[in-house]
Amino acid sequence: MDVELNVTLLTLGGFAELHKYRYLYFVVIFTLYILILCCNSTIVCLIWTHKNLHEPMYIFIAALLINSVLYSMIIYPKLLSDVLSEKQMISYPLCLFQGLSYYTSVGSEFLLLAAMAYDRYVSICKPLQYPVIMNRIMIYICLILAWLIPAFEALMLGVLYSNVKLCSFTLTGIFCNNSVHKLQCVPSVAISIYGVVMLINIALLPLLFILFSYIKILRISYQRCREVRKKAVKTCLPHLLVLIHFSCFIFIDIIIVRLETDLSKTLRLILTFELILFHPLLNPIIYGLKMNEISKHLKILLCLVK
Repeated sequence: MDVELNVTLLTLGGFAELHKYRYLYFVVIFTLYILILCCNSTIVCLIWTHKNLHEPMYIFIAALLINSVLYSMIIYPKLLSDVLSEKQMISYPLCLFQGLSYYTSVGSEFLLLAAMAYDRYVSICKPLQYPVIMNRIMIYICLILAWLIPAFEALMLGVLYSNVKLCSFTLTGIFCNNSVHKLQCVPSVAISIYGVVMLINIALLPLLFILFSYIKILRISYQRCREVRKKAVKTCLPHLLVLIHFSCFIFIDIIIVRLETDLSKTLRLILTFELILFHPLLNPIIYGLKMNEISKHLKILLCLVK
């Protein structure tokens, strides 16, 4: 890269043999992008148009799927453009915006999953108080906080990054994430500390809250009748599946960033594709198949299309 022309340009060096498989990359990524948009949007529209789905649990599911669409829109358009370009480059401000938006979406997903866990806890463990506790105002507060808290923390991180001096201009990935931290001339202690605090606030604490809620649900449901246990398993299983696979993807993201020098380019690319391609596609599949009411409306929609 010619530093004299523009020191703010970064090279994305994570593609493996792009010149040989350029059009294959494009077709696969574009197809999956369309599938992600269509699958998530279809279920969101079903929840929006059917009044029997206007319940807190389904509203949170719709918010989670909207977040998946935003997650893919942060990454895919630039990714598709890079696949067709001779040089895969991005400006430093745009790279920061993409990376911070990506982690905002990740944080929002954890907080939305925490809100869903709380909703299931109140529904199963405090059924008589459910309409009072999970009222419209509580739903709005949960949704607003789920998006505002990660956005605010990411904004503060962006302010810290804005004054950083770069000595390296090549990222080892195909999009901007926490690997930007390794481009600094001198690692910033403030950014490192704030990054840990941010990780605890928007990932670790919500995860602990979710696990605590589901342990409580399981303990209480198994003390009650078989019908309550059946309801608990039926409504909590999809959320737990989403939580497990999302946590696995975040673990993959951490591996890619922390062990980037020890991973081959091909393996790193495969892990990155698993992270950005399958996660936003699995959410609508899990909820479409496992949630009876959504599945019922999907089957009716498919019959009408036929």
